[in-house]
Amino acid sequence: MPDLSPSSTRVDLPQAVPVLAGRARMAWLAALVGLCAVVPLLNLVVPAGSLFHISDFMVALVGKIMCYAICALAMDLIWGYTGILSLGHGLFFALGGYAMGMYLMREIGLDGNYKSALPDFMVFLDWKTLPWHWALSHSLIATLLLVVLVPALVALVFGYFAFRSRIKGVYFSIITQALTFAAMLLFFRNETGFGGNNGFTDFKRIAGLPIATPQMRMFLFVLTAVFLLGFYLLARYLVASKFGRVLQAVRDAESRLMFSGYSPLGYKLTIWVISAVMCGVAGALYVPQVGIINPSEMSPANSIEIAVWAAVGGRATLIGPIVGAFLVNGAKSWLTVAYPEFWLYFLGALFIVVTLFLPQGVIGLVRRLRGQQP
Repeated sequence: MPDLSPSSTRVDLPQAVPVLAGRARMAWLAALVGLCAVVPLLNLVVPAGSLFHISDFMVALVGKIMCYAICALAMDLIWGYTGILSLGHGLFFALGGYAMGMYLMREIGLDGNYKSALPDFMVFLDWKTLPWHWALSHSLIATLLLVVLVPALVALVFGYFAFRSRIKGVYFSIITQALTFAAMLLFFRNETGFGGNNGFTDFKRIAGLPIATPQMRMFLFVLTAVFLLGFYLLARYLVASKFGRVLQAVRDAESRLMFSGYSPLGYKLTIWVISAVMCGVAGALYVPQVGIINPSEMSPANSIEIAVWAAVGGRATLIGPIVGAFLVNGAKSWLTVAYPEFWLYFLGALFIVVTLFLPQGVIGLVRRLRGQQP
């Protein structure tokens, strides 16, 4: 007879994996020190004529790309680990940006061109009062809450109906693209109170402090770096947990997962909302650094670019999409100046090459060259 004693039927459960260990921990700490201490020192303290000085242009460029990297990381959670390709994450990015932009427009106060308490575009359109959805825009605390809650609510409502209906694959991608396109058309309309095609710009202050000073610019840079590194830790924790293993089961064999007694709806909806909030926070950090937000941030092309960053860097690697965001946007920054007519061709060719020859992206290629498992 088979041995049915407790010792013979014991199952060894997976061991808890630390969020960061070994080289990963050292790399994370190096990034934290480099972005939050070394870069501010080289920009604010080292003289402009020095070889080691980091220019204001480079600080602004890296700060913007770090915002994009947060979006790429969010895309990896929903696409790389859950198998759900979203072509509408630009919507959540823009919603967070608009929430912050509304506050920054209120902070202009009487310093606008028309010397009115209303934003300049409202005075130009002969508006007499603020729309109802601007009611909390005077408060920084309320704005920070809205940066999180608005993308989360939109993602929750849309995701619930989409996932409950078991929409997946290319159909889900098309619906998300249609959603962000519809939102873009809505925000283009002047009567919605979001500045129409010009959006929001000409910001003066944030929390009562001038926004154009080197100190404020560096504060926003460091804050963006902290959020990027913090979201990376959160993502590592999520994918290493039981929750993350269920997400990967959704990606690899959702039907088998359901037969095992799991309901995918809650897991998919949770990671979808988390991913949307990450993009909303990225948008809120992006706007004061770039100085403008308009409906073009919701264009379907922007959402497709987010997927390209994740694919180029390497899906289901977490660090890969961050690397992809820096590589693609660094190339974009150079090509749009040197060869602006070739940028879109380069982006399309890059996506095709990565899809056909580098399915694990740049990180997968590096791991293969080092003899590691992709």
